Amino acid sequence: MYKTLRLNIERKINLTDEEWKCILEKAEFIKLKKNEFLQIQDSNSSYEGFILKGAFKTYIINDNGTETVIFLSFENEWMCDIENFYHQKPTTYNIKAIEDSEILVISKANKMLLFEQVPKLIQFHIIMVEKANIAIQQRLLDVLNKTSKQRYLEFIARYPHKLKAVNNKNLSSYLGVSHEFLSKIKRGC
Repeated sequence: MYKTLRLNIERKINLTDEEWKCILEKAEFIKLKKNEFLQIQDSNSSYEGFILKGAFKTYIINDNGTETVIFLSFENEWMCDIENFYHQKPTTYNIKAIEDSEILVISKANKMLLFEQVPKLIQFHIIMVEKANIAIQQRLLDVLNKTSKQRYLEFIARYPHKLKAVNNKNLSSYLGVSHEFLSKIKRGC
């Protein structure tokens, strides 16, 4: 049933059927409808998750009440509020399904148990943390060094199948532009 997760892990490390069974015993399947929350800002919920189906936005509500989308996440991607998960601090971000979604999540306690039962998962974990750091660094560099149009074109090239799932409000917030400016970018492409 969770073949995509196993394939994702086995791109980096091989798993026996017994090790795979241990992973499934520690993971929790969550099904969310569009606009349901996986995590609410300032709560104590803490998950690391692999998206099986659907799409999510990770965002904050600023002091002035506006929403800023930090990340958009889709099928076959990992998602986590890193500080919350690893340091058990209140969540920094809201994580909301932007279409009907299915995700496998694991708690920190269960992940630590998995490290004891399947030690080679530590190697996979290190690879995941490296990828997350690179993604955060790249997102920052893109925001600082690329035009809104360049970021838009890269987004549609990477996720052409998800353009309908991401409405203009979420996409303009993710790109850091107004709705009007996003419309100009789209007209110019």
